[in-house]
Amino acid sequence: MQIVLSIWALIVVCGIPPAITGLYFWKIQNTIARRDAKRDKQEEAKREHELLLIEAVCASIALGEATAQSVRRLDSNCNGDMTEALKYAKAVKHKQKDFLARQGVENLV
Repeated sequence: MQIVLSIWALIVVCGIPPAITGLYFWKIQNTIARRDAKRDKQEEAKREHELLLIEAVCASIALGEATAQSVRRLDSNCNGDMTEALKYAKAVKHKQKDFLARQGVENLV
């Protein structure tokens, strides 16, 4: 009887450290998984913010172009600054569009 009891005591004593170690590693793995999920959520929010900024820039350029063209129609002899600003806005818009297209193609491949 005493031998059976000491065998069970040995099994329990030998089983406790691995159980504690396993619990510890499970906790670490859980913490890492939560941190990764939070980081993924933040990156998604950052991408969404950048997309909204790009759309806002495009809307601002479109508004500027429309304003410049309507002023030019109303006042046929507007100064050269308006014409230059319109050309610059169009050049920037096309540069941005080309950059975004290049980035899209590079990320697809």
